[in-house]
Amino acid sequence: MKRMWSPWRSVYIQSFGPGKMRKSKESIFRAAFRSHDDEKNLVLWRGKLCFLIMNRYPYNSGHLMIVPNRQTGNVQDLTRAELAEIMHTAQRAMRALDKLMHPHGYNFGANFGRTAGAGIDDHVHFHVVPRWNGDTNFMPVLSDTKVISEDMSVTWRELRKLL
Repeated sequence: MKRMWSPWRSVYIQSFGPGKMRKSKESIFRAAFRSHDDEKNLVLWRGKLCFLIMNRYPYNSGHLMIVPNRQTGNVQDLTRAELAEIMHTAQRAMRALDKLMHPHGYNFGANFGRTAGAGIDDHVHFHVVPRWNGDTNFMPVLSDTKVISEDMSVTWRELRKLL
C-alpha cells in the first residue's frame, strides 16, 4: 500500500482541537447559506434543498462542496429528496467544471464525523474535487506548500456563469 504524506492537513485538523470549537451552534455552511453575499462566501448556486460552494482550503483548483440547506451532522438524517438533489448537483458541478477546467477525473465523497476526517462535522457536505494527470507534485512534500493554480475569485466568477 502506498501512503501519501500530507503534513499541511494536520495543521487544519488541529485547528479544531479541544477548546477551539466555534461558540455558535450554526455551522459556517449555514451562515453562508443565510448570507446574501454569495461572492464573499463563495456560494456558486442555490437549489431547493442544497447549495454549491467553493472550498476555501481547496485540495485542487475548482474544489467544490455540495451542502444541504438544512444543517445536520448525520448523513442518515438526509431525506431521499435531499440526497437526490445532492447527486443532481454533483452532476451539474462536474459538467460546469468539465466546460471550464477540463479535468481528467474527479474525487467525489464525504467524511462523516471528526474521526473520519471531517473538518466541519456538524453539517454534512460532499466534496467534488477535479483531478488532472500529474496534479500532485513535489511542493507539498518538500516545502509544506500546496499550489492552487488559479485565483479563487476568478474561478468563482467563471463557474457562476456556467451554473
